[in-house]
Amino acid sequence: MSEGAEKTEQEERSALEAELLERRDAALAQVVKFGDPVLKSKASPVSDFGPELRAEVERMVAIMRDGMGVGLAATQLGILRRMLVFQAGPDSEPTALVNPEIEWLSDEVVVAEEGCLSLPRVSMDVERSLHARIGGLDADGEPVTLEASGLEARVLQHEIDHLDGVLILDRAPRPQRKEALRALREGGAYSPSLADEEAAGTGEHHREPKTTA
Repeated sequence: MSEGAEKTEQEERSALEAELLERRDAALAQVVKFGDPVLKSKASPVSDFGPELRAEVERMVAIMRDGMGVGLAATQLGILRRMLVFQAGPDSEPTALVNPEIEWLSDEVVVAEEGCLSLPRVSMDVERSLHARIGGLDADGEPVTLEASGLEARVLQHEIDHLDGVLILDRAPRPQRKEALRALREGGAYSPSLADEEAAGTGEHHREPKTTA
């Protein structure tokens, strides 16, 4: 590859990265942030299905994708209706779930680091069931049952928590919650993985990858 072609490729990559960051900022500007009382409110069941609801689902999927999240609850957009979207992996299709209910959770649990689009720059360790069965409706009002495991199960539990007014702050270990709250109030950042690295004096501490929803 010639020097000129390499430079052009780098410029194109930089322009794409800048566009993605701009879209992410625009998406996150629509997400309700920590401190808004709507995040601690319980959403109401959806009873009306039709073009309006499908349009809202499409909007939620676009915001989730542009915001680089793996899930989004309507509550996070200030809409107190029991609906969520998720996409647990780049090869997965975005899926909407209306009036979701947890039907079963496995006794086997896993602790992993979670972030949240509504809690900028902070993440915490959260214990979740490894497997879950979730019932609900699709965007057309048809019954759906999801058998989820791993990341998908974690994302669904996270989003249903949002619909019940529960945040990862409510599920995190007390010391992490304290540090995360301080960061949120001061406009700083906090993650347990970073705290582990600082405590150990190395960046080699192994943890589960962070999930942001």
